[in-house]
Amino acid sequence: MSDQNPYEKLGVSEDASFDEIQDARNRLLDQHGGDGKGLELIESAYDAILMERLRMRQEGKIKVPERIRFPEMRSQSPQKENPTPREQSPAWLRRMLDQPSMPDVLLPGAWYLSLSAISLFYPAARDQVLQLALVVGVGVSIYFLNRKENKFGRAVLFTLGSLIIGLISGGLIATWILQQMPFINLTSNQFSTVLTFILMWIISSFLR
Repeated sequence: MSDQNPYEKLGVSEDASFDEIQDARNRLLDQHGGDGKGLELIESAYDAILMERLRMRQEGKIKVPERIRFPEMRSQSPQKENPTPREQSPAWLRRMLDQPSMPDVLLPGAWYLSLSAISLFYPAARDQVLQLALVVGVGVSIYFLNRKENKFGRAVLFTLGSLIIGLISGGLIATWILQQMPFINLTSNQFSTVLTFILMWIISSFLR
């Protein structure tokens, strides 16, 4: 077998295509799976053919397929890096957050700005007016949230959550701020209402 040329070692003709050469090599490798010396002879014959085909290609005699793997490329080919892009935020958070258009931000913003103005500057901004403004604000939040995903229960849940959080946190913050800034002519209820409207606007605009 040592006197045979590389083509004879692989059992192919000299005008065999690359696919035929590769199929013959793979078939022989399967047949000599446990024979180390035989595998080495097959690989050396295969490499010799590839080098000859490369030389002939450089001389313009043949066209070698681009997918051909030359010996030096196989031995020196670096491992391809396949970096996994880092997730900027958890999947559950990305599912909840929305990317609203400008009208989706401005329209509820106009509603809550108007309700905040009524709560702050309406002469009769007593508890009854604030309660009425909060009722309207709840309806606005439910409407815009339900319009996005058409999930009424989810919209109600988020709105009630923002209402409770806004009123409780607003009451706690208002006590401290109004003590530190006595020149602010607001009641604790007015401050809590406006803070609740801000929270409702954020939720109805930026949550699904």
